[in-house]
Amino acid sequence: MNGENGVTADHADQADREDRADQTGSAGRPARPRTPWLGDVGLSVVVPVLGGDDRIGGTLAAAPGRLDALLGTGPGAWELVVVVVDDGDGPAGTVLAAAADEPRIRLVRPADHGADHAAADEPDHEPGHPAAGHPRPGGKGTALRAGVLASAGRRVLITDAGLTTPLDELARLERELDGPDPDGAPAAVLGRSGNRLVRAIGIPGIPGFRADTCGFALFDGDRARAAFGASTLDGPAIDAEVLRWIRRQGWHVAEVPLNRAPGTADPARTADPARTADPARAAGPVRTTRPRPRRTAGGLRLALGELLRLNAGGLAVAAAFLALSLYVFQGLWADLDGSYLADALQDQNQWEWFVGVTTDNVTHLRNPLFTFAQGMPDGVNLMANATMLGLNVPLIPVTLLFGATVTFALVLTLGMAASAWTWYWLIRRRLVRSRWAAAAGGALAAFAPPMVSHANGHPNFVVLFMIPLIVDRALRLCEPHRRGRGATRDGVLLGLFATYQIFIGEEPLLIAALGMLVFCLAYLLVDRRRALAAARPLGAGLVVALAVCLPLVVVPLFWQFFGPQSYHAILHGDNAGNSPRALIEYAGRSLFGDPETAARLSLNTTEQNAFYGWPLLAFGVAVCVWLWRSRTVRALAITGFVTLLLSLGPWVPVPHTEIVLPGPWRLMIKLPLFESVIEGRVAMVCAPILGILLALALDRIVRLRTRELRTLGLLGAAAALIPILPLPLTVRERAPVPAFITSGSWKDYVKDGEALVPVPLPDPGQADALHWQVEADFGFRLAGGYFNGPWGPDRIGIYGATPRHLSNLLRDVRYGAQPPEVTPAWQAQARQDLEYWKAGAVVLPVQERDTQLRDLLSGLLGRAPEKVLDAWVWRVGPGAP
Repeated sequence: MNGENGVTADHADQADREDRADQTGSAGRPARPRTPWLGDVGLSVVVPVLGGDDRIGGTLAAAPGRLDALLGTGPGAWELVVVVVDDGDGPAGTVLAAAADEPRIRLVRPADHGADHAAADEPDHEPGHPAAGHPRPGGKGTALRAGVLASAGRRVLITDAGLTTPLDELARLERELDGPDPDGAPAAVLGRSGNRLVRAIGIPGIPGFRADTCGFALFDGDRARAAFGASTLDGPAIDAEVLRWIRRQGWHVAEVPLNRAPGTADPARTADPARTADPARAAGPVRTTRPRPRRTAGGLRLALGELLRLNAGGLAVAAAFLALSLYVFQGLWADLDGSYLADALQDQNQWEWFVGVTTDNVTHLRNPLFTFAQGMPDGVNLMANATMLGLNVPLIPVTLLFGATVTFALVLTLGMAASAWTWYWLIRRRLVRSRWAAAAGGALAAFAPPMVSHANGHPNFVVLFMIPLIVDRALRLCEPHRRGRGATRDGVLLGLFATYQIFIGEEPLLIAALGMLVFCLAYLLVDRRRALAAARPLGAGLVVALAVCLPLVVVPLFWQFFGPQSYHAILHGDNAGNSPRALIEYAGRSLFGDPETAARLSLNTTEQNAFYGWPLLAFGVAVCVWLWRSRTVRALAITGFVTLLLSLGPWVPVPHTEIVLPGPWRLMIKLPLFESVIEGRVAMVCAPILGILLALALDRIVRLRTRELRTLGLLGAAAALIPILPLPLTVRERAPVPAFITSGSWKDYVKDGEALVPVPLPDPGQADALHWQVEADFGFRLAGGYFNGPWGPDRIGIYGATPRHLSNLLRDVRYGAQPPEVTPAWQAQARQDLEYWKAGAVVLPVQERDTQLRDLLSGLLGRAPEKVLDAWVWRVGPGAP
């Protein structure tokens, strides 16, 4: 409450404490003169003096005149709060001498003031904490905290002892703090200097190692005192700690460029007493004579220590996510050479091949968007397949050193953990205060049943750490105060983020964009005014993002859609949507799941795209009802409901009946891009939605007043989560690579430009030959294959190479069909197919029904094979007998 004179009770108490401290002093130091209370203060200028900084004399001589000129000469127009930390009585004596002539100059010594204030304002600290009444060690954090807490101004300006940035630049900060939009008025305005990269990418809590990260910053007074009062760090990282705390309160931090010429300074920076004593001579810029202090090893250690301390909670969350990811993939890591994900079908072989072929192309300076390694003679359009160039290219050194399987396992393991962490970061940054509530939400978003299902061999649907960053940048564009350079910067970063995500996974980005579009429309329904206000800055930012993204991806996308071996809509069959029962059942690798039930209700073991379980869906509905007043919750609820409906596909069978209803996906099935999407995957949008709802609920539950309600709420969350806890992915023994391949014997049978024809040929049902090729360092080409490519004159997308008569025949016999009678027609067809593939050798490794296959091929080729180690081989290239 404000008193009649406009002074808060807290400030009055503070003044009394200061008066007592000033009169008493400290041992060995003269008592400070009593500073009269100035009433309401317009601006407090806080100046920390560290390490014997000798620039304060010039500042004290020049600053009062400049402040009078800028703010007025009244007793409450401004105050200059100089904080001297652990440096004897030299600078302190200078300040006391200046204060004797100018009562608006105040000296603060943290050793006898800041600790008391901190102890009074931070009662929750444990005994022994630096804020618990003990003198703090000297440092920038100590000085700033003491100075800001001792300030009384409606606004607080932080600057350095040498006024590196001229005080005339204050007007720029004030104009930004007096923004036209009261709802969007910032809590702090920073001069654009110091650690620009950290603020540019918008990652809070990562302190810079420069002393001037917030070297010239203007704060709302009350918010500044709250923020610095909540701080705990004593060194330079307090800048990042305070900014992160402010952002978590939902307050805005703005930046403005400042006019600071290199090699010049404010008049106060000169060390010449004669110059500083003469205001006329001090008016012009001078070249500083004081060298910039060098960063010492001790200072770097302090900054690193504060970085760890500031981010200790985030690091603990990251470690927990990594441990959870290792738990999921423990079977794969236990035996990288011999283990294969049992539910991966042939996807692990395919993804390891993608890793290997990317490495082979780049290291041999070949086109990374195309290869002839599979699908002879047509090849494979790699850009039209999810080859994850954005990760496989940077990880080429890992692949060269340790192999494709290690890279595959590393991408999956670190990808899931990183995705959980960025969802946690977004949730905590935007929605909740509790770290562990945000961590629970991030874990659910990244380790939900659909994600664990795709972890069996679909890294592009597991490595989603860019999606939360894209969402955050889009939300920043929606903020009404984003304009000018800030909006342009956000648009540029959004374009770069989207570009990188395209090279990690295009389909996840398309599905995420669909989810964000539905959320925007839902928010338009629940809050029309704010949605329309956000539309303009968002639209402008998207234009900038497209202008950045399109030039970077135009060539790869042209190659993907119009290049060799490109295709149109890919066929997924009529069973690609989710069954309504799949929404309430459990996935095969969930704690309460039944693999047989999940298999009946899903496309395959890697496509269990819903299976959230009825307890979690019920919990989500309950949270929506509880928090329905929140516009965000209402928009999330609408988005989740719509995406679940879309995931049911174009036709929705009613369980336990023969009724089939048209689904909303029918409206989208013919749209460009969406015609290739597996519609059941749209339900994956609900993973982060449920994660956000969980975090919001836990954040409220832990702050409920009664223990009984807290216990009931936590039990409800546990009941929803325990049934879907992920189980480790199962593994099986990997099929061995034939010695014919590992020994290099194949080199005597397959020449450059020829293809090796395994029996049966690799296809989506059996693709072990892809692993042979990886182990042989892509020394030979393969007929057949497992990839996405065109089929027929309409170039419809299919899985695998276009089948031939011989490939179909060998596959049918391998899996139980009776071999046909060998006729001249069959022999001619076999020769024709081998010539089409440019075959150099046909290789039959040891396997089931290999006798039937050997006899069939011997009849078709008119001769018996050679036995080479563990394989039967027929030479069929030019010059073969």
